[in-house]
Amino acid sequence: MATINPLEVEFTAIRAQGPGGQNVNKVSCAVHARFDIAASSLPPAVKERLLSLRDARITQEGVLVLKAQGSRSLEQNKEDALRRLQALVDQAAFVPVVRRATRPTRGSQVRRVDAKVRSGKIKALRGRVTD
Repeated sequence: MATINPLEVEFTAIRAQGPGGQNVNKVSCAVHARFDIAASSLPPAVKERLLSLRDARITQEGVLVLKAQGSRSLEQNKEDALRRLQALVDQAAFVPVVRRATRPTRGSQVRRVDAKVRSGKIKALRGRVTD
């Protein structure tokens, strides 16, 4: 599993959007987290999958920019940005198992047909009774 080194993430404090009264215009508690994918210490395969993501938060230069402004605390917003960045890296690090098509066995084919025949016989008995 690939983990993010917090020293590779550059944090910039910015003013948050939305309601907050007079405080919103004075305090910069939102965070822009910038993570350079190419210059990071992640494995090459994970870097490649991250860069191939169709995500608007990844710039042309390969820098992932996350904005965290959910909390009033700068530290909590930094932690939130790191958590979301780690989740994105974990998603890119996951390699799905390739399914190989197999043929059904002869026994399973016979069992399936027998079940269909049995079901058909039961349904045939549900018809009208004629004397």
